[in-house]
Parts: sequence; C-alpha cells; structure tokens
Amino acid sequence: MWPSRTRTETVTCLACGTERPRDEAREYDKHGDRWDRDDKTFEHLCKSCHRDLCHHPRDELEALLVDLEAGGTDRERFLSRYLQTVEERYGALEESER
Repeated sequence: MWPSRTRTETVTCLACGTERPRDEAREYDKHGDRWDRDDKTFEHLCKSCHRDLCHHPRDELEALLVDLEAGGTDRERFLSRYLQTVEERYGALEESER
C-alpha cells in the first residue's frame, strides 16, 4: 500500500542540521545521480543550503579525492593540496558573487 501523501515527513539538512518538512528540502545524492533511485537512500539539504551549493558537474571529484588521499591526512594539508591540484588541472579558482 502507498504511504499517505498528507503525512509530513521531517528531514535533517546535512549542511546546517536544521529539521524541515520534506517538501521544504532538496534531495542530495553524493554520487550526483539523483534520477537512478534503485537501492538508494538520499540525504537532504534545506532550500537555503541547496542554493548555496556549487551546481557544476563533479565528474572527476571522486577520483581527485582518492588521488589526494582525502580522509587520510590532516585537513590543512589536504585543503592546500586540493586547491593546488585543482588550479593545476582546471585553472584559477574564482568566487561567485552572492
């Protein structure tokens, strides 16, 4: 039987930690493929945090994180290496105006 559409599901934003009704949030799939729903559990972002995300494709991100040993080194060293590698591969980084 299908769940009732009148039931309000509450989700927690993975970025800021606030709880919101499901219809006030956006699904987040860390693999960037939210349309393939087989055997997936989605995390959620509130609309404000979702707007603040960079929505550029991240096709090579997982491989880059593995190359840089993400999680295997301290944060400061990782971020330094990440910024350097991204600039070498893709050019200078720019901040967008909000």
